[in-house]
Amino acid sequence: MQQKNHSVLGLAVIVAALGYFVDIYDLLLFTIVKKSSMLGVGATDASMLADSTKVINWQMVGLLLGGIIWGVLGDKKGRLSVLFGSIILYSAANFVTGFIHTVNQYAACRFVAGLGLAGELGAGITLVSELLPQKKRGIGTSMVAGIGLSGAVVAYFTYRLTNDWRLCYKIGGGLGVMLLFLRISVAESGMFKQVKEKKDVVRGNFLMFFTNAQRFKKYILAILIGLPTWYVIGILVNQSDRFAKTMYGSNTLDSGRSIMFAYAAISLGDIAVGFVCQYFKSRKKGLLVYYILCILSLIIFFSSYNNSDARMYAICALLGFSTGFWAIFITMGAEQFGTNLRATAATTIPNMVRGALPLINMMFLGLFQKSWGWGLIQSGIVTGAIVMTITLVAFYFTEETFHKDLNYLESEEVLP
Repeated sequence: MQQKNHSVLGLAVIVAALGYFVDIYDLLLFTIVKKSSMLGVGATDASMLADSTKVINWQMVGLLLGGIIWGVLGDKKGRLSVLFGSIILYSAANFVTGFIHTVNQYAACRFVAGLGLAGELGAGITLVSELLPQKKRGIGTSMVAGIGLSGAVVAYFTYRLTNDWRLCYKIGGGLGVMLLFLRISVAESGMFKQVKEKKDVVRGNFLMFFTNAQRFKKYILAILIGLPTWYVIGILVNQSDRFAKTMYGSNTLDSGRSIMFAYAAISLGDIAVGFVCQYFKSRKKGLLVYYILCILSLIIFFSSYNNSDARMYAICALLGFSTGFWAIFITMGAEQFGTNLRATAATTIPNMVRGALPLINMMFLGLFQKSWGWGLIQSGIVTGAIVMTITLVAFYFTEETFHKDLNYLESEEVLP
């Protein structure tokens, strides 16, 4: 039976939000405990960069592969199957991580965790989008992301309180297991049930994004409008200690703290963006407000005003809030496609954006700094300008989806 509670704080929304909470807790935990955990598995100061890069790269590979696998399963087997399967997988990987002793074991656990983490948000957003009425789905999905993103803040303070990275991972595994019991009462999407009964409908065919010109265009645009999120987090906030040292000579800024402030603000931004879109009755106008705020925040970040640790933390929070459109960007991706491809789209799109970070890093570090000899600040500015330009062009060509009826299918028709 379809979920009867259509409230933006109904059971499906709460359970999806808590799932994403555990997801983000796990995803950001490595960044927070990186140094102590890497030393704990045999890395040295000399090998820290190479070893930690190996671990995070395996996690990203897991996210990319998992995004496709869970997306396809979400459309073939159902949204709830992904919500159950993904959390079981990354909870187990989390718990096992608390007992590892080598860098290779760490990398293997993060790969498995990445596979699991990839499915959580896309399936949750798809389920909530299909269960809630059109007028509420934007607010509902923003609540999922807003509550979920606070997991980064909890991860930060959990480590600060325990000072035990192994315990932090075990806690993450335990939280996932507890969440499984809540999910038992959540109903499957009625739209998916209707499609499942139609034996002649192809569901979860990832290649369908590439066999139709219009569908391919929508898919690529849906990915590109999310690029600023990982430019801000992956480069500016993650490397805020390096920027602080270069910009005003600080050796005391804690990049882990910057991440905590940024994600606390992202959480607030993701809750607010649903109401902003509701006010304008438009996803695109709401997204444009956040893009403008992001550009202003970037100008402040690279300005002479950014000259102390306190201001750097505050600006990282402002940058975080301005990129708090993760929920709406994924919701728009889900709304672009029919029920038989919706979970595949909503799950692969955010993981494609995450997977774009190495390319952005390559541009930032490799092309501009190593090849052209530019400094940290100049490379950051030019990289940001390129990312925002690509995003704004993609935004211009993206269709409005606020009033879109989601009860439709994607055909297998191939266009030239």
